[in-house]
Amino acid sequence: MKLLLAPFTRSFCNNKTRFGQVFRSVSPRLCAGYANNAKDDLKKTVLFDFHIDQGAKMVPFCGWSMPVQYKDGVLNSHHHTRTHASIFDVSHMLQFKLHGKDRVKCLESLVVADIEGLNENQGMLSVFTNEEGGIKDDLIINKLPNELYVVSNAGCADKITQLMKEKCAAVKGKMDVTLEILDYRSLIALQGPEAVKALQEGVKENLHDLYFMNGLTTNVFDIPGVRVTRCGYTGEDGFELSVQNTEVEKLCKILLGSKIVDVRMAGLAPRDSLRLEAGLCLYGNDIDETTTPVEASLLWTIGKRRRANADFPGANIILKQISEKPSRKRVGIVSTGPPARAGATILDSDGNEIGKITSGCPSPCLPKQNIAMGYVQKKHAKNGTALQLQVHKKLIPATVTKMPFVATKYYLPAKS
Repeated sequence: MKLLLAPFTRSFCNNKTRFGQVFRSVSPRLCAGYANNAKDDLKKTVLFDFHIDQGAKMVPFCGWSMPVQYKDGVLNSHHHTRTHASIFDVSHMLQFKLHGKDRVKCLESLVVADIEGLNENQGMLSVFTNEEGGIKDDLIINKLPNELYVVSNAGCADKITQLMKEKCAAVKGKMDVTLEILDYRSLIALQGPEAVKALQEGVKENLHDLYFMNGLTTNVFDIPGVRVTRCGYTGEDGFELSVQNTEVEKLCKILLGSKIVDVRMAGLAPRDSLRLEAGLCLYGNDIDETTTPVEASLLWTIGKRRRANADFPGANIILKQISEKPSRKRVGIVSTGPPARAGATILDSDGNEIGKITSGCPSPCLPKQNIAMGYVQKKHAKNGTALQLQVHKKLIPATVTKMPFVATKYYLPAKS
């Protein structure tokens, strides 16, 4: 299998078609590292054989063998998710729970979120921070009645697992908290405007009452104990479904066999282009331990109570940036012509270097437009600012623009 993975990835990275442009632009780490990754022992999700049977092309990603695309191709898959519903295997991500009466206090000592202020069965995006204010990882925190359920990135799984184990060990005898790694559960994301129709067939609860970033634990198509969270990383309405490893293939087959919705499998490449159109960060590209939440335009993740208490790692640095404004900021950028990829230089209108692109691709949904994110000096961060991007030794005109590039469709309560 290892011998097969490297040629697949190499051909994608060298592909000069529109798919090749999208794939190389949004997945530079995968393209740059296929040779080394292919030699390593890759982990496999429970759905590995199922992906092969479905015609997936597998590539190394964050130490896992993952599907990058299926038979219908990346662009078709991207548009299918925007118009119908797609299933993404995200079982490579880290899932864990915190138990005990001090679980909120314990996790709040590591992240910027106001977990205490969440309602039961409500979740939110947050970030782990270091003492310099940098982002160790981004994560989704769900506040369940008697536990916290957390999902964080595959590429940071070892680091975050170690962080949580060390934290729980350090507070042993002082806090009532225990860590449970959910390696016996898989995670799939059902995404798209028709995802709710496909899932509603299998649950007794009325999903009309389940809003974005809220969840429940229920039977899904008679599969017990499925954690259903109305969220995802595509900008579309949808759900993440945490299910026992022994049941995940069954669940996928039932969803794919829907008589009322055209549900298809989707891979890493459309997942990346979808999240970029939605203006969502990819850890390791757009955020890392050298970027703060303020610089990354993630100020909204820091709860008001947490700001007032200043009791999270790197609080002094982050709060100072809030009051004095950071020297750089993550912005959205649009251009035409050759697309800028991660690492491309950003220049002002006079040709002075002012930043770097962190993610970029031709937009599948915006005709003849390239979209990108990058960090620029704060005086150049205003929407409408004219920039230049260095692409293949050419200077391409570009403009700072608001994000998301494509309007998000999260299922939110109607505004009164």
